[in-house]
Amino acid sequence: MKHYISALVDNKAGVLARVSGLFARRGFNINSLAVGETNDPTVSRITIVVDGDDYIADQVTKQLSKLFVVRTVRLLDPEYMVQRDLVLVKVKITPEQRGEIYDLVKIMGCEIVDISHTTLMIEFDDRTPKVNLLIDLLSKYEILEIVRTGTISLQKGEGTVYDREE
Repeated sequence: MKHYISALVDNKAGVLARVSGLFARRGFNINSLAVGETNDPTVSRITIVVDGDDYIADQVTKQLSKLFVVRTVRLLDPEYMVQRDLVLVKVKITPEQRGEIYDLVKIMGCEIVDISHTTLMIEFDDRTPKVNLLIDLLSKYEILEIVRTGTISLQKGEGTVYDREE
């Protein structure tokens, strides 16, 4: 089962190394890790996706909480969060394939962000399963390159996940 963990950390050099080092030392496997500055320039948000049972998620959350650079850590409930991935896919195409791919891009709600005589670059952001579906559908063409962000997520509603104390 996938678990989504959101942590607010100090926005300074070395924080990501400390967090990822913790995972390496403990033998936890990270499926996805995304980091970005928040509305407060002194704070970054790290969204971590780990695969495992509830015990693994609990251990990751507890271990992160012990790091002095971590301000708060919360396990997000998938029912009460919005989650997104971003992908760029560069596909080799022939003139005959161009129309097919344009149709696919339109149906999936993607955007073509670069085009040449022999390639298209497609940008898409959505929930992980839909991003995976796009990649699967494009696999019948020659995919030259793919780059994905890690999953990002926020709690739904007016409050923040950090308003609740556990």
